[in-house]
Amino acid sequence: MAFLNKFDWINSYFNNAPVAIIIFQNGSLLVSNNLATKVQQELNLDPSYLLDMAKSVIDNHNSKIMGCSDCSACQQQSELAIPIITDTNNPNRTEYYMLYKVINKDHGIVSLTIKNQNSINKVTRQATRERNNQITIDAAQKERQQISANLHDSISQNIYSSIMGVKRLTNSCLTQSETDELSKSIIDQLNNTLLEIKDMALAIRPAVLDNFGLFSALRTLAKRIETNSGINVIVAGNANPEKLTDIVQNTLYTIAQESINNVLKHAKASEIIILLVEHTNFITLEIIDDGIGFNLSEHSQFNGNSLGLYTMKDRIKSLNGIFNIHSELSVGTTITVKFPVTIDVKEVPSCITS
Repeated sequence: MAFLNKFDWINSYFNNAPVAIIIFQNGSLLVSNNLATKVQQELNLDPSYLLDMAKSVIDNHNSKIMGCSDCSACQQQSELAIPIITDTNNPNRTEYYMLYKVINKDHGIVSLTIKNQNSINKVTRQATRERNNQITIDAAQKERQQISANLHDSISQNIYSSIMGVKRLTNSCLTQSETDELSKSIIDQLNNTLLEIKDMALAIRPAVLDNFGLFSALRTLAKRIETNSGINVIVAGNANPEKLTDIVQNTLYTIAQESINNVLKHAKASEIIILLVEHTNFITLEIIDDGIGFNLSEHSQFNGNSLGLYTMKDRIKSLNGIFNIHSELSVGTTITVKFPVTIDVKEVPSCITS
């Protein structure tokens, strides 16, 4: 096999690079690679014209930064991305953008690197999907860890204690009164354990959410919170949650849970309002409390336990949702989440569809 020196390798890579590269010197074409020739033919644009396009954008860019307090830094920028507008009437068109870079200012050498925007978008979407999948996996793992901790710290200990109590019942030395008292204690402990298991199942995904929908699940949650805490919880709204996917409905329910948990732990509120409202093309969930409020800048990691609200921001974003917290000291806190709904084409005015 013949040995190739580094210049041969560089030349081979340049000619067969996966991006189109055109190099100019003092405005004249110096060299271009194979893909550049193919892209030029597809765009039907002369290399010199592409350079003129780039220079026009750069001149406009430089005029905008004149007078900027950081102009010395801005003026040193040697690379700029410029979109290439193709046939807008072709739905299958390939979108390109080019990078203008000064290689050697003294010798007037610049380059245009033309990249396929469609390919980059595809890679970006794939990376986003993988990131969102990882967010879901991490969230599920945290949930499993929390369930495991609850089972070990509470459920298993209660069951073990009940087993020991049952063994004591076989002790013939116990009086009838002691036997009755121990039996009642075991029954109470097992009933409490059963309630804890039911609460765990409800926290993961309540059956009422599957059987009767999000509104019913929220009302059941509100009733349980009122019973356990004494705080007044109101559920209201006009939304039709069935327009949302199951995963979005489940996310909204979990957000309501986490928000209420934060209120119970921190807010010292007397009332919580849960609003589920439908707008033209989105549904909002608002959890409003009249508690003490807090300073957002000082509580950026507010409630990091389990699927905490800040942990859920990426999960909400991955579902095209919008998440916001507004809080005022001595006034209260409002958690707002928006999710888009599918628009029925038949509902869109004809003047728009036409």
